Amino acid sequence: MTNRLDSYLSAYGEGFGFAFDNNIMLNWYPERIMRLCKSTDSLLELGLGHGYTTQRFSRFFSRHVVVDGSASVIEQFNQQFPDCGATVIESYFESFAPDEQFDVIVLGFILEHVANPEAILQRFKQFLAPGGRCFVAVPNGESLHRRFGHAAGLLDDMMALGAGDLELGHERLYSVASLSAELENCGYNVLRKEGIFLKPMTTDQLLSLQLKPEIIHGMCEVGIGYPELSCGLLFEVQAVDS
Repeated sequence: MTNRLDSYLSAYGEGFGFAFDNNIMLNWYPERIMRLCKSTDSLLELGLGHGYTTQRFSRFFSRHVVVDGSASVIEQFNQQFPDCGATVIESYFESFAPDEQFDVIVLGFILEHVANPEAILQRFKQFLAPGGRCFVAVPNGESLHRRFGHAAGLLDDMMALGAGDLELGHERLYSVASLSAELENCGYNVLRKEGIFLKPMTTDQLLSLQLKPEIIHGMCEVGIGYPELSCGLLFEVQAVDS
């Protein structure tokens, strides 16, 4: 398992072909989450990934624990962010067993990677404090630019994994409908559905336009209200019996 996780390490650096998209989305959705939480909340974050979210969350939450199964990803994170205040634990999600509950749990672009996402969702309910909330972010297979590609005959199946997905180790994409169903099947109430980055064209096309940061920010702001068209989905959920 460790070798499998470490094999995707190259996709977590700036040389990754879709780093432009990742930089936007991975800096945007933690900002949205922090707007909805209190700094006194305790946070459990699943996965380090590129490290952007962990670094940002660690400056906001008073108690911040991160679990990741890849020693190489953890090492890369520690080298990039040596002063980060988060507690990072090396463990697979399936075996992680903290001795505390958390006010907030974040599964940021995790479910598309794991073999059994429903098992992860059901397992981590027990680590939510009473009244606690979980934020789930996933890639959207029905985003606007993929819909355009499908309508143009360039993409036969909108849920098919692309080159960037495979490089990152994705096993699936989601839609608003499929993520809603999965969360509800696992015993969660969906409180909020947002979009992450409303992207109207391909990454190469956007880069060629050299858009001002204000325009990119606008694409993120507008995407909040259009989850079905955005590159990513951000759902806020709560356990049914919470």
